[in-house]
Amino acid sequence: MDHATPRSAAGLLFLVATLIPAATLMGLIGRAQGTLPAYRDVSRSIDERVADLLWRMTVDEKVAQLQGIWNRKAQIQSADGRFNPDNAQALLGNGLGQVSRPSEIGSTPSGPRVRGPREQAEFVNAVQRWVIDNTRLAIPVMFHEEALHGLAAPRGTHFPVPIALASTWDPALVERVMSAAAAEARARGCQEVLSPVVDLGRDPRWGRIEETYGEDPYLVSRFGVAAVRGYQGSSLPLAPGKVFATLKHFAGHGSHEGGVNTAPALVPERLLRSEFLVPFEAAIVEGGAFCVMPSYNEIDGVPSHANRWLLDDVLRREWGFRGLVVSDYFGIQQLATRHHVARDAADAARQALEAGVDVELPDPDGSPRLAGMVKDGRIAEAQIDRAVGRVLRAKFLAGLFEHPYVDPEEAERATNTPEHQALALEAARRAVVLLKNDRLLPLDRAIIKRLAVIGPNAKGVHLGGYSRDPGRGVDVLTGIANAAGPAVDVIYAPGVEITESVNWSQDRVVFADPAANRQRIAQAVTVARRADAIVLVIGTNESTSREAYSDEHLGDAADLSLMGQQEELVDAMLHTNKPLVAVLINGRPLAIPRVAERVPAILEAWYVGQEGGTAIGEALFGAINPGGKLPVSVPRHVGQLPVYYNRTPTSFRAYVDSTREPLWPFGYGLSYTTFAVSNLEVKPATIGIAGKAHVTADVTNTGTRTGDEVVQLYVRDVVSSVTRPVKELRGFERVTLQPGQRKTVTFTVGPESLSLIDSHMRRVVEPGRFDLMVGVSSTNVQTIGLEVVTR
Repeated sequence: MDHATPRSAAGLLFLVATLIPAATLMGLIGRAQGTLPAYRDVSRSIDERVADLLWRMTVDEKVAQLQGIWNRKAQIQSADGRFNPDNAQALLGNGLGQVSRPSEIGSTPSGPRVRGPREQAEFVNAVQRWVIDNTRLAIPVMFHEEALHGLAAPRGTHFPVPIALASTWDPALVERVMSAAAAEARARGCQEVLSPVVDLGRDPRWGRIEETYGEDPYLVSRFGVAAVRGYQGSSLPLAPGKVFATLKHFAGHGSHEGGVNTAPALVPERLLRSEFLVPFEAAIVEGGAFCVMPSYNEIDGVPSHANRWLLDDVLRREWGFRGLVVSDYFGIQQLATRHHVARDAADAARQALEAGVDVELPDPDGSPRLAGMVKDGRIAEAQIDRAVGRVLRAKFLAGLFEHPYVDPEEAERATNTPEHQALALEAARRAVVLLKNDRLLPLDRAIIKRLAVIGPNAKGVHLGGYSRDPGRGVDVLTGIANAAGPAVDVIYAPGVEITESVNWSQDRVVFADPAANRQRIAQAVTVARRADAIVLVIGTNESTSREAYSDEHLGDAADLSLMGQQEELVDAMLHTNKPLVAVLINGRPLAIPRVAERVPAILEAWYVGQEGGTAIGEALFGAINPGGKLPVSVPRHVGQLPVYYNRTPTSFRAYVDSTREPLWPFGYGLSYTTFAVSNLEVKPATIGIAGKAHVTADVTNTGTRTGDEVVQLYVRDVVSSVTRPVKELRGFERVTLQPGQRKTVTFTVGPESLSLIDSHMRRVVEPGRFDLMVGVSSTNVQTIGLEVVTR
C-alpha cells in the first residue's frame, strides 16, 4: 500500500476498530463520494465524522495533527506579532494540531513578548482562516493557554494561586473562578487550558507547591472536580465560554527526591493508587476531564511519557478515559535528553505514541518523523490513527468545524470584567488564614493613628507563577492604606529586598546584597519607631519559589526559612517593642518557628491574586473575618520532612533534637470569633461493607462576631490488612454563622470513604472498627466509632 495516499474505508475499519464503533464505520462506506463529506455534516455523530475524515487523510496530514507549535510561531508572524502567510505553506500546509500559547509572540531573557486580547483573537482568526482556505481538508487548529489561577495572558483576571484557593475550602467558589478563566480564554480563541494541577503538594521544598490544592487526596479531588466543571462545564460538546481542562501532572509529580522538580517519584503502586491517582480518577470519572498531561518524572524507572501501564492500562482501560493525552512541554524530547531511555528524538516520539501520548507540545521535535516510520513499517498506521482520531474528536467536540473564528471585540469585553474582579476579591477574602492572634487583631483605629507597613512584599502585586500583567492590581500597602482610612497615617519602608529583581521568567536569581539589606533594616527601624503598630509583610517572591524547568532556571529550595535577611528584619521590628503583625505572602509553606513564637499575630495569605491587597487590608482592620484553613501542614524545620498529616503510624517518632509535630497542622485556621463542635453522632453505628452511615455534629458560634468555620471529617481504619494513614480526610463543609447560631453538619460515610487498596491491588472495604473524627483541624477532633461487619 502507498502510505502517502488516503486509506480505503475498509482498511480504516480494521485499523481504528478500537477507536470508532464498527457499525459507524460500515455506515460510512459508500458515502465518501457524496456532495457533502460526512465529516462536514453536522447531523452525523462525532464518531461518524471522525471516521470519515480519517479515511480521507494522508499519513503526513495525520502526523501534522499530532503536533503543536510554540517557538515556531515565529515563522508565521511578523516582528510585531501579526500573522504573516509567507512561510505558512511550509509550516501549516498539511494542517496542524495545536498552537501553544497564542498570547505569546516570542521569548526574551526577561519574559515573553505578548499579545493583548484583541490582538490574540485576530492572530487566532488569521491562522484559522489560512488553514481553512489553504489546506486540502480544512481541519481547524486548536489553541491552548495556561490558566492555573486565571487566564495567564495580558489583562486576564488573576485569582489567588491554587494553594490559596484551597485555603478557602470552598470548591463551589473554585468552580466559579475557573468558569471565569474559561470564558476569558474561549473569547480569545482557545479551546483548551493546561490546568488544573491535581498533584499532591507534600514537599514544601518543591517550587511548584503553590500550583497544587494541598497535600490531601480527598481535598485535591474536590477542588480538581470543581475546577474541571468550571473550565469544561458539565457535559460535552463544549458549550460557549467553555474549554477543555487538562489534568496534570500524571502521575506522582510533587513527591520528588529531595523536593527537586522532575526528579524521580519514589511512589510504590499501592501508594500511587491509594493517594496520588485518586484526584485524577475523580476528575475524570466524576468531573469528565477531557485532557491529561503526563508528568516529567519517572515512576519505578519508567518516565511517564513512555509509561504504557499508566497512560493506557490505568487511564484508558481501567477508568474508561476517551479524551486526549498531550505531552508536557518538551516531555517527549526529554525521554532522550534527560531520562536516556530513547536513542534519539524519533525513538522518543515512537515510545510516547505507543505509550498513549497523542500530541507533542509545545513544538514538534520527534513527531514529524512518525510519518517516515509508518512508511518504512516501524510503526503501524493504526497507532497513528488512534491518536489522530482523538485529536479530531476533540476538535469536533470543541465546535471548531462550525465555529472556527472568534470576535476580537468580545475578546476585549470578556477580559477582567468588573464581575471577574469582584470574584477575585471574594476568592482572596475567603483564602486568608489567621494563624495566630494574641488579641492584637483586628487593628483598632481608635488606638492606632500611625501604622508602619514594612517588608519586601508590601509594595507591588505578587501574583505567583503562570501569570501575566492583569493590567490592574491592589498590593498590600495600598490595601492597608485603603482599609485604614484617612484617620490612620500609613508609612512604609521595604526593610529588605529578597532578590535584586523579581521575575519568574528570568533564569538567573541574584539575592540582595546583605550589607544593603542591613542598611534598609536600619531605615525601616527609623520608620517603625514613628508608628503605633507595625504590619510586617514577608515571605517569598516569584524568583525564589517557582517552577524549576531547567538546570539554568531553578526554583526549588533546600532551606524553608525566610530568605534575604528577613529573619533579621523580624528581630529588628520586635526590638522596637511596637505591636507587630506578620503577613505572609508566599508560594511555599515556610518553616518560621521563631516568628511563630514571638510575633503576636500572623496572617497567611499566599499569593492572593490581583485584588489580594484589598482582602488583606480588610482582614487586618476587621472588615472581614478570616475563615480560611491550611490545605498543607507547615513544618518547623526542613529536617522534619515529610510532615504531611496523613502518614502511616510508624512515621511519627520524634527526633532527639525536635518534635515531629508541624508548626501548624493541616486544616488549621483561627477566627476573630470562637466555635464549638458538639453532639457527635453516627447512625447506624454498625453497617455492612457496602452500607452507609450518617455522621452528624453541631457547630456553634460561641463568640461575638459573625464568622466561618470549616467542619472536617476524618476516618481511621483501626486494624487493616495493609498499613493505612493515622487519619484521612473524608468530608468537609464551610459554614457561616452569626453569634450564637448553631448548625448541624451531616456527612455520609460509605465504601468510598472506608475502602483501601489491598495486597492484591484491589479496592475493598475490610470489616472492623473505624474511628470517625469530626473537628476543626486535623489535630482538633472528637472521635466516635463505626463498626463494619460482613453481611
